[in-house]
Amino acid sequence: MIKPTRVLIVGIAAVWLILPRVEAGVSLTTLVSFNTTNGAFPSAGLVQAKDGNFYGTTASDGPGGYGTVFQMTPLGTLTNLVSFNSTNGAGPRAGLVQGADGSFYGTTYNGGSNNAGTIFQLTTNGTLTTLVTFAIISTGGYPKAGLIQGQDGNFYGTTAIGGTNSGGTVFQLLTNQTLTTLVSFNISGNGGNSPYAGLVQGNDGSLYGTTYQGGTNGHGTIFKLTTNGTFTSLYSFTGTNDGANPYAGLVQGADGSFYGTTFNGGTNGYGTVFEFATNGTLTTLVSFGNTNGAYPQAGVIQASDGNFYGTTSAGGAYTNLSGLGCGTVFKLGTNGTLTTLVSFDGTNGASPEAGLVQSADGNFYGTTTHGGTNGYGTAFRLSVIVPPPRFQTVTKVGTTLTLTWSATVGQSYQMLYKTNLDQTIWNNLNNSLTATNPIMMTFDAMGPDRQRFYRILLLMP
Repeated sequence: MIKPTRVLIVGIAAVWLILPRVEAGVSLTTLVSFNTTNGAFPSAGLVQAKDGNFYGTTASDGPGGYGTVFQMTPLGTLTNLVSFNSTNGAGPRAGLVQGADGSFYGTTYNGGSNNAGTIFQLTTNGTLTTLVTFAIISTGGYPKAGLIQGQDGNFYGTTAIGGTNSGGTVFQLLTNQTLTTLVSFNISGNGGNSPYAGLVQGNDGSLYGTTYQGGTNGHGTIFKLTTNGTFTSLYSFTGTNDGANPYAGLVQGADGSFYGTTFNGGTNGYGTVFEFATNGTLTTLVSFGNTNGAYPQAGVIQASDGNFYGTTSAGGAYTNLSGLGCGTVFKLGTNGTLTTLVSFDGTNGASPEAGLVQSADGNFYGTTTHGGTNGYGTAFRLSVIVPPPRFQTVTKVGTTLTLTWSATVGQSYQMLYKTNLDQTIWNNLNNSLTATNPIMMTFDAMGPDRQRFYRILLLMP
């Protein structure tokens, strides 16, 4: 639903402005500081479920000692749902996906009968079922990434190592719990190896992903895989300006291109954000330089405003014991401009290894693997405040009035007018406008009216 906010009025006969003094800003709220009892070191991001709550995992501790699955309300009330004890899995590094049946599905990095990780199902009443126990050579092992549910209803994922060629796998889990290995990466092959990230299903129905290593240059790859197992290596990173070692997966943008990050490489060696077009062209959008972030371990999301948002696991304004920063949250505008929204300082979290999720309320939610009150990581809410529009100039030439106002690129605005402030109804001057520049302009041929009053609305989704 679109709702109006922030009203500004200008009269013609005697030009005057009402300018609210509200500035752009970002509000970071720590919702949970993990304390080992309720889990520790959340490496994965959150998922907002159909009930409006968030669900996630911690990689360590909890009552069973090997990590947890938790539920968190939007206000930060935490409830442990599962405590891993090694037998039923251990050390989940990945987040959850809510299946079409309402249950949650996920992976553990190790534990299970072979200590090589598991796939599990968690029902909404808290019942945990181990669906798969990995066996390294035959099935792959140590999955760092979570699952996606494909359009066919089956689940798809990756293992970081193992398989018949020792370089990790891509697998399919049927609804009858049958596991099929679709790809076994060769540790010495050109197709890539060590897929640390999960998959995304493209608009064409194929699966797309990355490998951390391998490829023609040894610095990782981007690949495509059909659901029937046809594999294509699309790009091999060179380790130079295009980046190296993509730890995270891809997201398909509204323009059809895929967007992602590399952990290393780029102009400064601290990683990149890139665009990979469907014609196979890779464009480096950002080369991190430490002060604006370093070593992004997570991918990006495209938010409702059209911009991309993500995290870096290091860098930023606050230095930790390693000499690097404690990590950042950033926004990448549609015009390619990078804005650091948060530099973590340790007390409010440190080392975010996971990406963000945008909630139905428009806010972003995420985790940091370290830091917080107890040093064991946090869950946080990030509110990005869009500044209200402000009239800049009002000029009249003949019977045409030109109005300009400050805008946020990607946001939509509606100009309204009326000839008397006592009137209850405002008239649309024109169609809504989506800002492509920080200063926007519109025109009005006033006609015979002796005066008109205008207001500009910021339209929020």
